[in-house]
Amino acid sequence: WPSLLFDLYPPPPQAKRMRALVAVKRVVDYAVKIRVKGDKSGVETAGVKMSMNPFCEIAVEEAVRLKEKKVVEEIVAVSIGPKQSADTLRTALAMGADRAVHINHDGILQPLAVAKLLKAVVDKESPDVVFVGKQAIDDDANQTGQMLAGLLGWPQGTFCSKLEIADKKATVEREVDGGIETVSMGLPAVITADLRLNDPRYATLPNIMKAKK
Repeated sequence: WPSLLFDLYPPPPQAKRMRALVAVKRVVDYAVKIRVKGDKSGVETAGVKMSMNPFCEIAVEEAVRLKEKKVVEEIVAVSIGPKQSADTLRTALAMGADRAVHINHDGILQPLAVAKLLKAVVDKESPDVVFVGKQAIDDDANQTGQMLAGLLGWPQGTFCSKLEIADKKATVEREVDGGIETVSMGLPAVITADLRLNDPRYATLPNIMKAKK
């Protein structure tokens, strides 16, 4: 009889918690005064302080807040760049990411190449939502998120200044010339973080030391 009751009234299914993928980029720190190389071939980066792109910090923070709300179960940070990009990933881990993926590459990558590499990571990790900064402060391209969404065939919420996720849908408030536009989309989706989405937390020293392990 107890087993019959179980068959007639099975327990409610547990809601599947989501995985978030966050792309982060290593750039010249926003407070550094930029200097052009002597041969005019580019920006001088030797001996210059580097840090996580500020819009990527906002993207990481939003993913962490969703994890704190029990909306997201796991956060995977990914960075494409030289070996020093591992420091950027450690910052993401110290902020609250669970795992990190580093695609080692020396040299300049255009947004389309970055989007194709991120797509390969998405295909492997199968996230429910991908966060990227709306742009990087070094090239100001503002293209990678849109290209990634196009390659995946996913909806996109760009210039996101407020985000709500519920019932496998994302509601995005985005800043446009005329004010605020609200769009709703099903998941999986690509979200690009704007400046007013949140104020990122500082990575504490204990968490930074843990990330170094």
